[in-house]
Amino acid sequence: MRWIGITLLVLLVLQLLAVLLLWDWNTEAFRQLLVERLIQQSPMGLIGLVLMYLSARLDDEGSGRTPLLWAVCLLSGLLAVLLTAALPVAFGGDRILQEQADQQLASKRGQLEMARQQSKDPAVLQQLIKQAEASGQVPASATAAQKTQAARTFIDRQLQQMEDQFKQTEQTSKVAINQRRFGSSGGAIALIVAFTILCLGSVL
Repeated sequence: MRWIGITLLVLLVLQLLAVLLLWDWNTEAFRQLLVERLIQQSPMGLIGLVLMYLSARLDDEGSGRTPLLWAVCLLSGLLAVLLTAALPVAFGGDRILQEQADQQLASKRGQLEMARQQSKDPAVLQQLIKQAEASGQVPASATAAQKTQAARTFIDRQLQQMEDQFKQTEQTSKVAINQRRFGSSGGAIALIVAFTILCLGSVL
């Protein structure tokens, strides 16, 4: 069982090395990638350490604080410290994602409002009628009221599509932000608590 745990820890180290070899701490994208990889792969390390802890307790029962338990304590403490140090970067990533989402939504909201204002312009309506006549979408025998109604229906349909796209983008942004906030930053806090408990439990 301890070898399974050690294997999981080795896999964690390899996953982190794949990012660390690209070291560029001055770049925000690198910091976010490193922290994200650390948080995502730490549960694997936690399982590995728990397996090592259980193996030490079962195989060396009554032996006190064995070298394996000390190793579990040190590695758990190290991961807890690393995750704690990663929290400011994770929170910064949450803020950046929120700002990007707000800018994107503000842009789409502005486009939607502009389209609504333009739809009220009689010149825009007349232009659409001319385009419909030229393309044959409106019968030549149609009355002025029918042509106007067809143009108005087209505008309303376009506005509805834009509004639906805006709502979908807003919903997607909220889901992404919540996943980042609770799955990444919140997960890091939960992992810090778990590693701390395991660290203390290994030597007490």
